Formats: sequence, C-alpha cells, structure tokens
Amino acid sequence: MLRKLLTQTSSRRLLFSGVPPLFSKSTISPFSSLSSSPEPPSSESPAVEHPGTTISIDRSSLYTPPDHSHESTPDSELVKHLKSIIKFRGGPISVAEYMEEVLTNPKAGFYMNRDVFGAQGDFITSPEVSQMFGEMIGVWTVCLWEQMGRPERVNLVELGPGRGTLMADLLRGTSKFKNFTESLHIHLVECSPALQKLQHQNLKCTDESSSEKKAVSSLAGTPVHWHATLQEVPSGVPTLIIAHEFYDALPVHQFQKSTRGWCEKMVDVGEDSKFRFVLSPQPTPAALYLMKRCTWATPEEREKMEHVEISPKSMDLTQEMAKRIGSDGGGALIIDYGMNAIISDSLQAIRKHKFVNILDDPGSADLSAYVDFPSIKHSAEEASENVSVHGPMTQSQFLGSLGINFRVDALLQNCNDEQAESLRAGYWQLVGDGEAPFWEGPNEQTPIGMGTRKLKLSEKETFFLTWFISQ
Repeated sequence: MLRKLLTQTSSRRLLFSGVPPLFSKSTISPFSSLSSSPEPPSSESPAVEHPGTTISIDRSSLYTPPDHSHESTPDSELVKHLKSIIKFRGGPISVAEYMEEVLTNPKAGFYMNRDVFGAQGDFITSPEVSQMFGEMIGVWTVCLWEQMGRPERVNLVELGPGRGTLMADLLRGTSKFKNFTESLHIHLVECSPALQKLQHQNLKCTDESSSEKKAVSSLAGTPVHWHATLQEVPSGVPTLIIAHEFYDALPVHQFQKSTRGWCEKMVDVGEDSKFRFVLSPQPTPAALYLMKRCTWATPEEREKMEHVEISPKSMDLTQEMAKRIGSDGGGALIIDYGMNAIISDSLQAIRKHKFVNILDDPGSADLSAYVDFPSIKHSAEEASENVSVHGPMTQSQFLGSLGINFRVDALLQNCNDEQAESLRAGYWQLVGDGEAPFWEGPNEQTPIGMGTRKLKLSEKETFFLTWFISQ
C-alpha cells in the first residue's frame, strides 16, 4: 500500500488538486466557502394532479436513500479547545501554536494517547524497518565514546523515542561492549504517557524503585529515566544525544511575502465555523527568527523567497544541545527528512499513510514539516565555539560509512530463506533509492529505498543526517 501511495503522490501538492489557492490578492481568507448540497427529493409518494384527475404513483419497491442531515457534526474536544483559544485571543493563532496543540495537547494530542507507528499506525520509521538501523546508530555511539577516552559515565539521551525500537536495537547491538554499556545512563525525552509505556515494555525494563520515571533495562542492565524535556536531563557528564524523526514534529511558523511585506500565516475560524488560513495584519514575534534565518541565506535565496517556513523551537533546541555538549563533552546526531536550503512551504498531514488536509479533524493525523538543516548548523555554531558540525549527508552514506554492508552480509550467513528475504528488503529500504531491483514478490510489496528518499512522504524528499561533537 505504501508503494501505491508513493507512486500516486509524486508531489504533495497533487494531493490537494482542486483546492483553491491558499491566499488571494483580494482577501486574506484563503478558502472560499463551499455551497451546501441541495436538499434530496422527498421519498413520499407524491400526487400528480391533472385537471379533473388525480394519479397516485407507488414507489414502495424503489430504493429510498436516507435523508441527508445538514446538522453540523459535533466538534471534538480538541477542536473546541482550539476555537476557544482563538475566541479568547480575539483573533487567529500561529500555525506553530496550532501544530503544537494538535500533536501534544495533553488530552487529545496526536502523539499522546496511542501508538501511531508501524504498518498499523500512521507512518513507518527506519527503526521499524530493520534492526540494522539501531545497530548502526549503536556503532556511532561506541565510536564516539572511544574518541572521548572511554568515560566511566555517559548520558545517552534520545529525543522522541517512539516505541523505543531504536534504543532497544542499539542496546542489543552493543551489549558485548561491557565497559560501554556499564557506563550508560539512558534518558528518554518523551511527553506521551502511552509511548512511555511502550518504551518501558520494549526495553524490557524492571522498576528499580517506586518511581515510574526510573527503571533498569534487562537488555544491557542499564538504568533508564524518562523526562518531559531535555532541560530535565542531568548535566555535568558527557552526553550523547540522538534525535531521530524528532525535529520534523517541532512547530513551524510560516510566512508569505505580500504588498505589506512579510506576513505570518495564521489559523482562524471562518463564518462557517471551520478553520481557515489568514495572513497577519501586523508583524508577529516570530518575525525576529525570520530575520535571523534570512541573514543565513545567500543573496540568491533571498531574491527568490516568496514563502518561508521557520522553526524557532528547532533553533533554540539545537543551541541548548550545543551548549551542553560544548561544556560537558559528547555529541548529537540529528536524523530527519528535509533540505540543505531554506524551506518554503512543507507542512503536511498524514493519516493512515495517506495525505489529508492540514485543518481537517485536528488531532487525528500527524503534522510534520521539512527540517531546515542549515539553520541547525548555524544555530549550533552560534551557541558554542567548542562544537564542530558535520553534514548533512544522506542516510545511505551515513549507514554505509558505519559498515551496514558488512553487517547485512554477516546476518545473511545464519538465516533461512524467509529471514534472508526480510533482511534484504529491510537493507534496501534503509540505503537504497527507489524500487529494489532484486524483488521477486508481489508488486505492491516491493521495497522502496529511503537511503536518499523518505518512505513516509513523497518520493522527492531527501533524508539527511547531521551531527555535532565537542572539540
């Protein structure tokens, strides 16, 4: 099904064909109201009258469609909450605030109360494709630990660990390096109670005390802690940070150039009580981050800009990570899909592996945006002189440099035909580009490589990695 989705959606804009342009010169309202469907004809048997004669028509044996109701569907709790914010403010909210509420609202946020990963969820990530992905990230952490002089204690932090699959594979793959695993204190930054339970289960944790935020993973005997934010993770010791498909969910602000200059795109409630996009009439606080991002752009990029998407939270988080690593030592690895350039308009919604309207039924679909890798690089360098930034490079290049080719060859030596098929398919999805040339199974199950493409999105989106380490 994923392959069909990919071939049918070579451009995300095709998914919204037939939708009017987001902004019109004559109005700041992006959407024209849709006319209601006409009332269906009555199913009762009408009497056709002629002068002096009445003829009754028997329709009892004909199919009678149910009456169409024009009553509005009751709003969900999240929709009510969003509308109350807009009403209380007396005006629209930013796209970033809308995105943050949709994803992480404590009661109804997309990530908060359910498992959204895997084939039965809304999207698939690299750790769910093959164990080799987590194993290769483990190789990266061990190498960095060696370069730091094998410190006796290290904080291994993962931001947004999902099900805990990456961390579980990392611990299994490094379990033979006893000195390394004995030095680890794992810290998982996760705000979703539902996902925290899955992580506890997949890491095979046993509670060390009455505290639910501390346990021990039986995979390597390492202590595991949970935190809501990175600030809660103790500092003062070398730190290794992994952020896999975390930055793409951080809120973004969107700006559009108009006759009034740069205006921020906002979310409002229209006369039909539906959400709509509008432009801010006045400058907004996020414009300060827009100015900073433009200073990092080339003259050619600035000249072509009509739409710009920025993520202040991504910039601030990167600076926080760089300052910590610059003072305590360690490194950070950021893995996501995005561009090595300014982002224009990439925000999208995915529900059950299909693109949907961003404003449709908020809380039921994942919202994500391209990651602006140049802003990560500049933010890290600006925060600390004691870190060096590397990348970005493609996932295929990164995994290849860590030895995934040797790993798959070793695994193929000790598996049956079914396992070998699964390994080859997973390997191609991680490092290949396009359809696997060796596949002999059903066409709809052909592995699609995400070594330079992202499986979860259209075929034109590049999957990058970047990292920075203490000097």
